[in-house]
Amino acid sequence: MVRPLQIVVTDPIVSRFESLFRQLGTRHNWKFVASLDPHEQSRQIAEADVLVCARLSDQDAQRCTAGLVHVTGSGTDRVALKYLPESTQVATTSHHERSIAEYVVMAILAHERRLLSITRELTEGTWRTLATDPNISMFRTVKDLTVGFIGMGAIGQHTLAAVTALGAKAVAVRRNPSEPSTDNQNLHWVKSMEHLPELLECSDVVVLCLPLTDATRDLIGATELSMMRSDALLVNVARGPIVNAPALIDVLDQQLIGGAALDVWWDAPTGTVAPALTQRLAAHPLVIATPHYSGHSRETFLSRVKEICSNINDFASVAEQHKGLNSPEVASTP
Repeated sequence: MVRPLQIVVTDPIVSRFESLFRQLGTRHNWKFVASLDPHEQSRQIAEADVLVCARLSDQDAQRCTAGLVHVTGSGTDRVALKYLPESTQVATTSHHERSIAEYVVMAILAHERRLLSITRELTEGTWRTLATDPNISMFRTVKDLTVGFIGMGAIGQHTLAAVTALGAKAVAVRRNPSEPSTDNQNLHWVKSMEHLPELLECSDVVVLCLPLTDATRDLIGATELSMMRSDALLVNVARGPIVNAPALIDVLDQQLIGGAALDVWWDAPTGTVAPALTQRLAAHPLVIATPHYSGHSRETFLSRVKEICSNINDFASVAEQHKGLNSPEVASTP
């Protein structure tokens, strides 16, 4: 018979579902090592047939001989893929699209209705409404807004459905505007990335939902931010470095845009301590700041665990058919 796979799980979030992993993968040996010290984690990684992780350092990737590395999210920018053996298969998972779409709707509504500033004012004892202050502006409903999407993958598609269901007009730019997934009657138009200035100029909300690559790093800089409407909201649920941080701080300080909702950042935290840049922006009165949690619904992680287990079981079946791909055959007892 073929021996059970040795599966090492280093991601502390999905480790919360240890019982479900074991239930869906009863034939395998599971090791949940997120709470172990880095040295012991490294040792376990080096012995894994399958590694389930959110991140993988250069050093650990060089020691890793796993036949399958399953990333617990959709991005691989924190996994040192280039140091893995050529034979290693890499899989990702997502299932966060609905959760992130709801976050974007929440951010739009909070911005339009000045939720944070109104809360602060009431906390300080000030009651400011149209009835008490002639300088207060009336807020807009979602149907009054044009939402511009930069990128139109799965997250963009789910968010498009959410905002247009509330009546918003939507436009988009993407690398390949002719892809079938953008043939959506709810899109007023979808064009190539060369039309980014047009999108920035006509959008009340700009949503970033595209991957971080060499081409998209600093995609939104001083020039692009200057094209946005003075009351527009920038929502970033993609990756921090897609936006040039100094340029964003500058336009916020000068109140050249309406605000920013940021769920992704430029630096990683140290434990529970937010990086200095994150703290600076989070304190800005025009910023809605969250700690990269827009996709952190229970539904997201339950679905991820189920897909990860399904992929591992498929990998094991293929390994058996080929008499052990990184899963060597052992003699059975007569």
